Amino acid sequence: MTDKQPIFILPENIQRIMGRDAQRNNIMAARMVADTIKTTLGPKGMDKMLVNNIGDIIITNDGVTILEEMEIEHPAAKMLVEVAKTQEDAVGDGTTTAVILAGKLLENAEKLLDKKIHPTVIARGYRIAAELSQELLQDISTKIGKDSLLLRSIASTAMTGKGAETSKDILSDIVVKAVTQVMEEKDGKYIVDLNNVKLEKRKGGGIEDSELIKGIVLDKEKVHSDMPSVVKNARIALLDTALEIKAPETDTKISISSPEQLQAFLDQEERTLKSMVQQIKASKANVVICQKGIDDVAQYYLTKEGIYGLRRVSKSDMEKLSKATGAKIVSNIHELTEKELGNAETVEEVKEGSEEGVTYITGCVNPKALTILIRGGTEHVIDEIERAIKDALGDVAAALQDGKIVSGGGAVETELAKRLREKGQVLKGREQLAVQEFASALDSIPSILAENAGLDPIDMLTELKAIHETEKGKNFGIDVYNGKIEDMMIKGVIEPLRIKTQAIKSASEVAMMLLRIDDVIASGKGGMMPPSQPMGMGEE
Repeated sequence: MTDKQPIFILPENIQRIMGRDAQRNNIMAARMVADTIKTTLGPKGMDKMLVNNIGDIIITNDGVTILEEMEIEHPAAKMLVEVAKTQEDAVGDGTTTAVILAGKLLENAEKLLDKKIHPTVIARGYRIAAELSQELLQDISTKIGKDSLLLRSIASTAMTGKGAETSKDILSDIVVKAVTQVMEEKDGKYIVDLNNVKLEKRKGGGIEDSELIKGIVLDKEKVHSDMPSVVKNARIALLDTALEIKAPETDTKISISSPEQLQAFLDQEERTLKSMVQQIKASKANVVICQKGIDDVAQYYLTKEGIYGLRRVSKSDMEKLSKATGAKIVSNIHELTEKELGNAETVEEVKEGSEEGVTYITGCVNPKALTILIRGGTEHVIDEIERAIKDALGDVAAALQDGKIVSGGGAVETELAKRLREKGQVLKGREQLAVQEFASALDSIPSILAENAGLDPIDMLTELKAIHETEKGKNFGIDVYNGKIEDMMIKGVIEPLRIKTQAIKSASEVAMMLLRIDDVIASGKGGMMPPSQPMGMGEE
């Protein structure tokens, strides 16, 4: 009898990990991602310095920024980056919490896998716990309205622990004013479109010099140096057509047989441009902002009429200008009349040091779009302040839209874990164990907060759990500054409910998905490392 030939169904360059090894490999990769960013959690979390292949530096403790810049290769680890991105898109804050939670859920699942509990049973238990969590969070949360003091606390909590912390009072005031200004009420609900809040960065001055401008700041300078630098009582025309002679779309030849004909052709071009400027002047506009180009000849005539001109302004900025000044965007210059103009107190070109000029359009009446001008000593500082302000804007907007808040400092996670354990005890079957491990994963958040603050995590968690067993313990969390367990609502450490609901949704979904994988087949460079080195970084 001849030996059986081995059968190859996959090409040679395919990497394949099966069964328990595949699960262990994925879990370890996810845990390493969570471990990488867990030191950034909380007010006393540390920052990461990220240097890319061309030497650009980013200094941040923003979870999603760190993970995006790390160029992660491992497929399971990439899924945790997606968790952070989803959290960023949905709220803007809580990215580190979401990733730590996902990592911890998988770590705890490994304990259950070692006890020979089937992955689908664990996934089912996690699903039960995640659904229960959503219901319980609604009960744990507190309703709020437009209370600006509470909103300032939310913005301040979002910025604590980031580079903006030194000026968080000034910045949180700016953030709340910006959100409440662009907010609209519809059917008794608040709608906030954060695209209407423009963030503009300028080097020079300190963080505390950042300001809210009731209008728009454009990173553009006037098109001609002889135009006025300041226009008071500005009447603004917004054009999305070019102040240029349109070139024919098809190939066109113009036959000119004498110098007079050439001169007549050039004169006609000039007359056309002059008539365009006359049309603008007739509408009584003294500022023209154009989405497309402005011809040199048109620039000359605009300057002659004392009209301030800007060109090649982006579509998104044009829309913001329309909302801020009340101007209508005009596509045909012959349709421009006084009715289409917007108003602002001042349009001014400002030049600072060697930097290019910037145009400030300020003093708009009840603007529905405005600008936060961020200042700082260096580019890296300004970039981190921008990330902090984005988080704060997202938090305040989410709190207003949902009308619900929760206590920070690990309070909500401890209370939720406590209630989950109580509910989980009535479950029959092995799912009960998965619900208990889900609750343990939630406990990791206050534990890491304490650890990052140099406190004993076991002592703090034990004390925190004991207080939450009492009737009034719901809002008690860790004050990392004095190392005590205090009422976070009174302390003003407040977060929007949406941070927690979204983090739990995303983390539990990705954990359940990774748990069900028992075979990883990667072609070529699939980014799969042996279990000891899931991210190409070696063990920590």
